[in-house]
Amino acid sequence: MLKIIALLGLLSFSSLVNAEGGYEAVTPAQPVQNPDKIEVIEFFWYGCPHCYSLEPAMVEWLKTKPANVEFIRQPAVFSDLWGKHAKAYFTAEALGVLDKVHADLFDAIQNKKQKLVSEEELAKFFADHGVKDEEFRSAFNSFLVDAKLRQAESTGPRYGISGVPALIVNGKYKVTAQSAKSQTNMLTVVNQLIAQESQKK
Repeated sequence: MLKIIALLGLLSFSSLVNAEGGYEAVTPAQPVQNPDKIEVIEFFWYGCPHCYSLEPAMVEWLKTKPANVEFIRQPAVFSDLWGKHAKAYFTAEALGVLDKVHADLFDAIQNKKQKLVSEEELAKFFADHGVKDEEFRSAFNSFLVDAKLRQAESTGPRYGISGVPALIVNGKYKVTAQSAKSQTNMLTVVNQLIAQESQKK
């Protein structure tokens, strides 16, 4: 019994240390896509104002991220609405226009208060960005986009994601505004974890 109490105390202490370090451990740790790189995953939702406010800092960070970092955007799916916005992301990715529309999807939903949930609404949005209607609909209704959407529904829970924005470093560490004490400190913690993981390579 004493051993169990001591173990629980040790686990609690470990969690406390992690929290003070600005991150939480991902348990169990998840495999990365490229073992030769330090993987950073950003879980987000276009309808999340906190994700939108983090975006300028993410854009700047991407310009200066270390060469050994593999960055992955990952739409989180916690409801049907989140799923519709995730489908817009995967459609843009399939069409090769993600860099062109990512920021504008945020702007349309956050500032212009456009819902962008129906196929018709999104067809018009993509048309305004130079995508032909038939090309949009083909990608939007494709097996590839549907498969990525289904995969996204199970990806968040694997990393213990309960809210966004959240950043995962190398499948081992989860950084949120709560763990980092502020949203502005999230990328500072991420950079520290990248440096820590790079030393192990």
